Amino acid sequence: MSILSVYHVSSPEWPNKVLTHFEDIASTLAEQGVGFERLPAANPISAGAEDDEVISAYRDQVDQLMAERGHVATDVISVGSHHPQKDELRDRFLDEHQHGADEIRFFIAGRGLYSLHIGDFVYAVLCEKGDLICVPVGTRQWFDIGEHPRVVAIRLFSKANGQAKATGEPIASQFPRLDD
Repeated sequence: MSILSVYHVSSPEWPNKVLTHFEDIASTLAEQGVGFERLPAANPISAGAEDDEVISAYRDQVDQLMAERGHVATDVISVGSHHPQKDELRDRFLDEHQHGADEIRFFIAGRGLYSLHIGDFVYAVLCEKGDLICVPVGTRQWFDIGEHPRVVAIRLFSKANGQAKATGEPIASQFPRLDD
């Protein structure tokens, strides 16, 4: 089940609200310019699957999303609990950063905690299989795959070079992680 926890930056230990209904999550995020949808993720993929296998299994949906929304680049995160670099991959996403492009993240399997720092609030979205989150360029964010990861997600970017740039702010370390 997808969950949205909304925190004020001054109180990272206590969420102001916790939402579990899809419509409530989608409308709360929409107020911040973030899209939240559900798409069928019917093709079984295991965490740790190779990028080509993931993209091939979801080629039709990826092509449709790219055509409808004007995105031009893709990548995959596919990490299982036995991945030899799981700790390094987790650390890579845990610091607050911004992308130089609009980003769509389509969750194919497993789950991850996607946190968005917008104004004085942090919107921590527990995303699971079938969730699609659309984040505008420049949104401050971090992502946690957990201590025992099981996640497969396809990312789409509106620019070929939508690289992440660290903000240098320590805020992400103050908020609950996926396993907390």
